[in-house]
Amino acid sequence: MDNLIQQLELKRRHIEMGGGEKRIEKQHAKGKLTARERVNILLDEGSFVEIGMFVKHRCNDFGMDQVESPGEGVVTGYGTIHGRLVYVFAQDFTVIAGTLGEMHAKKICRVMDLAVKNGAPLIGINDSGGARIQEGVDALNGYGEIFFRNTMASGVIPQISVILGPCAGGAVYSPALTDFIFMSKTTSQMFITGPQVIKAVTGEEVSADALGGGMVHNQTSGVSHFLGEDEQDTLLMVRQLVDYLPLNNVDGAPLERNTDDIDRINDALIDIVPLNPNKGYDVRDVIMEVVDEGIFMEVQQHYALNMVVGFARINGSTVGIIANNPVYMAGCLDINASDKASRFIRFCDSFNIPLVTFVDVPGYLPGVSQEYGGVIRHGAKLLYAYSEATVPKVSLILRKAYGGAYLAMCSKSLGADISYAWPNAEIAVMGPEGAANIIFRRDIANSEDPPTKRQEKIGEYREKFANPYVAASRGLIDDVIDPRQTRISLINALASCATKRENRYRKKHGNFPV
Repeated sequence: MDNLIQQLELKRRHIEMGGGEKRIEKQHAKGKLTARERVNILLDEGSFVEIGMFVKHRCNDFGMDQVESPGEGVVTGYGTIHGRLVYVFAQDFTVIAGTLGEMHAKKICRVMDLAVKNGAPLIGINDSGGARIQEGVDALNGYGEIFFRNTMASGVIPQISVILGPCAGGAVYSPALTDFIFMSKTTSQMFITGPQVIKAVTGEEVSADALGGGMVHNQTSGVSHFLGEDEQDTLLMVRQLVDYLPLNNVDGAPLERNTDDIDRINDALIDIVPLNPNKGYDVRDVIMEVVDEGIFMEVQQHYALNMVVGFARINGSTVGIIANNPVYMAGCLDINASDKASRFIRFCDSFNIPLVTFVDVPGYLPGVSQEYGGVIRHGAKLLYAYSEATVPKVSLILRKAYGGAYLAMCSKSLGADISYAWPNAEIAVMGPEGAANIIFRRDIANSEDPPTKRQEKIGEYREKFANPYVAASRGLIDDVIDPRQTRISLINALASCATKRENRYRKKHGNFPV
């Protein structure tokens, strides 16, 4: 038996070395960690339990019978993040460039199945040359098996993708089907067709980073949700996100002991939001004033800057925050902002995370490019997402809430459970200036002093309609609150909705306006 155990240890050590020392050195020279190094950073120290270490490919074509693939180019197993169970796979670029073949895919599918059965998040670390060409349709089928499982697991367990190397062709669709994508500034690329194919087909010359690097997908395409400075920073960000999330769709998000005073008064809020509706401010300053310890983990921080979404805790409980940001594009809704918010809302609803919405929106962004780009369809996603969500929904109108954009930002009519407004809030079909120009057009034109008359009519409209009290008198606002009492009001509202239950029509699923 001693001899057999010795053989076992030798086999384990050989597999743990992946493609060998030279390939590991080459990986390090590119600024990349190995698959096992990444797993060790991601998980609690000593918690990783490997599955499928001895799996091998069974391809004999094109000289593959002579090719060894320790671990079949992917490390799979489970461990913990801050003591909570997660499943993980990490592609090993040192073994046949981390390419995906039949057995490589089977290893990934195995941990995906276990993650769903045991109700734990799945984290995939992608670093691969794509489909293993020598295995042909078996490799393609492997991708299909993964895509199907991604879809079936959606809304059941959180799925997180970490791109720490190339991710091209069909390989990008598994990350795209997951809930969150992390990339690093230094080693990440994602694209359907690489620079060489693009040059051959279209004649365009572009580098891999310019085509599909971390900043491109965080800032321009919106494909990625988080961007780390390097690989270690990126993996630590994953750990931070997991802390906010429930393990599955029937589990509650982890409750932290709240050390921030629940009766804390927010004096700073008096000055953060200007009374002048035409002045901008950063809504994140408002968010950080009211959440626990001022800690806010923003999602898609570099994309659609007129909309802010992310996770925080209020009285120790995880909440999803959605907010217009007037410092960019006056906080208007547009195509990208609607996509960003609606996807985040649907994630939170899938995993029972209450929604808190901060509203300061003048309307939808006008323009030919928006209309041609389908702002109607994209804007409808926001209406659909809020209406569909059954988690507790609390909204607060900070300043402007005009027209259809007011409705889209979690109005009472879309199912807000508790709706607050500050005393300076303007809730109307449109802004007082525009409304006065339409309603009082003749009065202004026929007056002896049109500019003075216009200002008078603007004031008249603002007094009659553009204030929170008309909406409050209709029951569309539950309370007009002192801005300094915002944190207390949100804590009370969320506590009142903690046991919310809502039944909907029986159906297979709705038709989301994608």
